[in-house]
Amino acid sequence: MSLTAALLGPLRTPSVAARPLITFYDDATGERVELSGTTTANWAAKAANLLREECDVEPGARIAPLLPAHWQTAAVLLAAWWCGAEVVRDPAGADWVLCDADRVDVALASGPSGGVVALSLDAFGKGVPGLPAGVVDFATEVRLQGDDFEPWEQIPDSAAALDGATVAEVLAAARSRAAELGLSRSDRVLSTLEWDTDEGLRDGLLAVLAAEASLVQVRNPDEAALERKAATERTTVRLG
Repeated sequence: MSLTAALLGPLRTPSVAARPLITFYDDATGERVELSGTTTANWAAKAANLLREECDVEPGARIAPLLPAHWQTAAVLLAAWWCGAEVVRDPAGADWVLCDADRVDVALASGPSGGVVALSLDAFGKGVPGLPAGVVDFATEVRLQGDDFEPWEQIPDSAAALDGATVAEVLAAARSRAAELGLSRSDRVLSTLEWDTDEGLRDGLLAVLAAEASLVQVRNPDEAALERKAATERTTVRLG
C-alpha cells in the first residue's frame, strides 16, 4: 500500500478518528488549528484529488516541497504519497514544486516539468494574489475536490517515496524512530522541528503518525509560551 494508506489507516478507525491528530500553532499570528484523524484524511484526500486531476500526478512523479512545517504541508505530503509520488528535496528536476507564497519565484526558477502549486497557508482559505499565469492556487482549487481518494493502482512497497528511499524503508524508519523516542498512541507530542530535511520530517511528522500519537506543531515558536502550551495541550513529549 502507499505510505499514506499505511500511516493513516490505523488513524481512521472509529476509536481514534475523532481525537485530535494535528494541532497547529503559529506564534507569529496567534493562529491555532486542530484537525482530527478524519479531518486530516479528508484534507489529504482533497489534496490528492487536486494533484491527480489538476496536475496529472501519477505514480513515480517527483514532487518537491518548499514549505514550512504546517498542517497544510502535512496534507499535501500525504497527498503526494497517496498518489504514489516521490517527495524530493531538490526542486531542480522535480515534476511539480509545492511552495508557499514567498517562494513562488524560487519554485518557477527551478524549472519543474509539470509546474508549481502555491499554498497561501491561510487559515481561512484565502488564495495567493497575483500569481503568475500557470501557477496553481492551492486554496482555490482544493476546496472543489472530493473528501475521498481512491488510487487508480496499488502502490508497491518498493516504490520510491522520499529521496530515493522506498515506501517500506520510510515506513520502517518512521516506526523505528517512534520506538526510539518512546512514542505511543497515548502521547501528545509538542514539536518545533522543521520538516525541510528528511530527518526532521521523519522525527517531526512521520514517527508521530507511525506511533498513532497526536502532534502539536508550533511554527515561529515563542519560547516563553511553550511551557504554557505544553500544559494547555497536555503534551507528554517535546521535540526540537
